[in-house]
Amino acid sequence: MITSSEILQRERQARLLGSGIAPDSLEGVWILQNTWSKHGKRPTPGTDPLLRSLGARLQLEQRDEKWTIVNQVNLGSLRLRFQGAAQLKGSRPLLTFGFCSVDISLAGRTLLHRSIPQPSPQRIPFFALIAMAPDGQWLTARGRGGGLALWQRDASDQP
Repeated sequence: MITSSEILQRERQARLLGSGIAPDSLEGVWILQNTWSKHGKRPTPGTDPLLRSLGARLQLEQRDEKWTIVNQVNLGSLRLRFQGAAQLKGSRPLLTFGFCSVDISLAGRTLLHRSIPQPSPQRIPFFALIAMAPDGQWLTARGRGGGLALWQRDASDQP
């Protein structure tokens, strides 16, 4: 796919010229594949395999110029799901978001549904989008905390 050093190089280019990522190409389900530290170093051993085994995923959907975001993990039939609104800004672009609810469900049955208070404007989470594969099969970004992430488009979510 892509290495951390390639991501850092593309990030430098995106800061100067923008990423060239078309907003409509972001729609869909993205499965987390790898993470790196702020400087492109590997995370604590076991982190990426754990996140992959939990099916960590990001889902983005656009309707009438408004974006929704879902972040979820699964452990067997147990699902933890955060949902909210997102917004794209700038040419890089920056995907800002805020989760408004969290759900825990077991075998499709909701066990818990809670509203989440919105963070202050200074603490709004974001992903600075860096690059997307020419065929749209992977996406890289840097999160608010400084870490890098690589997602792969869910094969069952192909256009």
